[in-house]
Parts: sequence; structure tokens; C-alpha cells
Amino acid sequence: MPTLEELREQVDRRKEMCAQVKQLVVDRLDVPVEPQWITDDQPLFGRGLELDSVDALELVVGLEYDFAVSVTDDQLDVFGSVARLAEHIEAEL
Repeated sequence: MPTLEELREQVDRRKEMCAQVKQLVVDRLDVPVEPQWITDDQPLFGRGLELDSVDALELVVGLEYDFAVSVTDDQLDVFGSVARLAEHIEAEL
């Protein structure tokens, strides 16, 4: 069972990873919003940020370039939200 301090460290790492993912989304896709306005659980596609398939490809390239993490065709559910992307990156690192 993790200690309280270990849990706090995990939360801090996740917050930092989510902030990096938000910055990646804004920078790579020229989303007209400040990164801090994007919530961790906001959908990236559909009613969320309204990204499309071209944006998804650009995110895949950004993930590979910035984090050396790949996303395969059977892992597309990681694009559900910023939190899911952060979780995927952390799992791959």
C-alpha cells in the first residue's frame, strides 16, 4: 500500500504530465485556447475540443517527437481526454 507521500508524488507527476499534454495540444494544433482552460477530463473529440482525424495524426506525431511514445491503431481510446493521454504516456515511459 502506497504511503501518503507516494500518493502525493503520483498526483503531482500526473498534474505535470497533464499540463505538458495540454501544452502539446495547444502548440501542435493551434487550438485557440490557453492550456490551463482545458480540463483533464474534457473530451478531445466531438463536443470537447472538437478535434478531427487530422488532429489525431498530428497528436501521434507530437507524442512520438516530444515523449518518444507511440500510439497504435488499437490504442486510439487514449485520445478520449488529456488524462487518458497522460496515463498512456506514463505507462509507456
